[in-house]
This record gives sequence, C-alpha cells and structure tokens, in this order.
Amino acid sequence: MEIIPAIDLSDGRCVRLLQGRYEQETVFSDDPVAIARQWEEQGAQRLHVVDLDGAREGTPGNLDLIGRIVQAVGVPVQLGGGVRTIPIARQVLDAGVDRFIVGTAALDPDAAREFVAEFGERAVAGIDARDGMVAVRGWLEGTDIRAVDLARRLVEAGMRWIVFTDIETDGMLQGPNIPALREMVQAVDASVIASGGMTTLDDLRAARDAGAAGAIVGRALYAGTLNLTEALEALC
Repeated sequence: MEIIPAIDLSDGRCVRLLQGRYEQETVFSDDPVAIARQWEEQGAQRLHVVDLDGAREGTPGNLDLIGRIVQAVGVPVQLGGGVRTIPIARQVLDAGVDRFIVGTAALDPDAAREFVAEFGERAVAGIDARDGMVAVRGWLEGTDIRAVDLARRLVEAGMRWIVFTDIETDGMLQGPNIPALREMVQAVDASVIASGGMTTLDDLRAARDAGAAGAIVGRALYAGTLNLTEALEALC
C-alpha cells in the first residue's frame, strides 16, 4: 500500500483543516516547498497536494506554488482542488503535476468520460463523503448522492483510481472510517486511495487490510502521531 503525505495549500501556506471547515484552519508552515522536500527526504514516493483555494473558488489558486513544489522534488505530485474542466486539467499538467483529482465535475459521468478520454489514468476520481453522502465544491455543499453509487458510475465511465475521503474523520486524529472504506473498496473494480483520519500505524494497517491501494496522511504527520519513515518501513 502506498502512503502519500498531504500538503494542503491556502494563501500560499501549508495548512490543515478540521473536517474540511475553512474557518478551522491550522497553519503548519509558510514554506510548502520545504515541507515537500521534507516528506521526500523521509521516503515519500508520491505527494498529494490540495489547492484549498481552488477547491473553494473552482479554479486553481496556487498554481505557481504547485509548479515550484513539482520542480523541488523528484517524486510524482498529484493535485486536488479546482480541476473542473479540461483546459484547467491541461494547465495543471503543464505545471508538472503527474495526475489530478476530479471532484465536483465528476458528478456528471459524461464529464468523467471526457476526462478519461483525454487524460487516461492521469485523471483520478475524488469522492468526498459525509455520512455516506457526496459533498462537493470544497465540501461546502452536500448532495443526495450516495458515495458508493457515484463511485460505480465513475468506474463505468472509465475511472480507474478513486481518492475516497471521509469528511467527518478528516483532520480529527481519531482514526479513519474503515467500514465506509471497506464498502467503497468492495463496491468498485478500481484502486481506492483512502483519505481522512489516518492517525497511527494501526490505522494504516486497517486501511490496507480493508483493501486500500494507498492512504493519504496529513495532520498525523504534522502533529507527530505518525512518523512517515517508520510507516513506510512497516507497510511498504
């Protein structure tokens, strides 16, 4: 299982939110590029960068910074937040991003098919759920769509990777929602990357045992409840 450190960007800084709430932001660094280098030095084989400004506004808000992060490290960078159209996807790929996450735009399976036709597996489905129901537009809006139902539709549309985030556990340092993760993994013929609540080595083991192909780790690394090098040695 791949362990992927997260770098969440807001106004050019490295931050973390609690349950996706923009008003509950903690700043961990004013130098996200240095943070990226730090995770690479500790053994990360991929980085997960989230443009929180882009997620909220619908268009990338930290693209220059993302490009500097890509140039500073030698590992692939995947980007989430604000990639809702084909032209924007091309823009982030031109900045050096390896693959991008389609969230809000993926509510429309036809749009998902267009992304897959244009970019193949560089287009990753992002499904964010609260109590099993999909949330969109930077988690600010709820829907009446079940996360597993959307996942099935997106896989039928050609998506082969899903980043599945449980909003209620995200940033809380209280463990992931393993039942929801297991349900997602069992629902689709695709690789699922777990996100939200990863706090300890046992959490990562539980995600692996639930069938996750990868796990995104954020606040636990910054708070020190999880050591990246130790986690990689234990699980990868």
